[in-house]
Amino acid sequence: MQPLYLLTSVQKARLLHTLLSHEIPEFLGYLKELTETVLNEKERIAAEWKDKLFNVEFWFGLADDVQRIMAKYAKDLCKSAAVFADQLFDGYTGIFTAYALTQYVANGRNSEPKFKPAVELLFT
Repeated sequence: MQPLYLLTSVQKARLLHTLLSHEIPEFLGYLKELTETVLNEKERIAAEWKDKLFNVEFWFGLADDVQRIMAKYAKDLCKSAAVFADQLFDGYTGIFTAYALTQYVANGRNSEPKFKPAVELLFT
């Protein structure tokens, strides 16, 4: 195994899924809620947007991409670490999913106590 600092987001997500797969369905439920909130509250989010790295329309596009991935691979995202990581953490989509993952644990939504330190180790 490579040192942690050399792992890509896809590799980190695959490792997280492999180690704590029982928490993934709950996270995916949160991710679905988040994408729905982002897409249903565009006006409010646009008015409050302060990120200088990318514009709010890009964020909405990422939320839409994540929703489409979740609909297409619904069963496989829970079962397969490879599908989970390759579909949700590759490319720009990974920005949105990693944000959701860190918010999921920051807001105490995880039920597995080891999930939060694992996410913090891998994604922060």
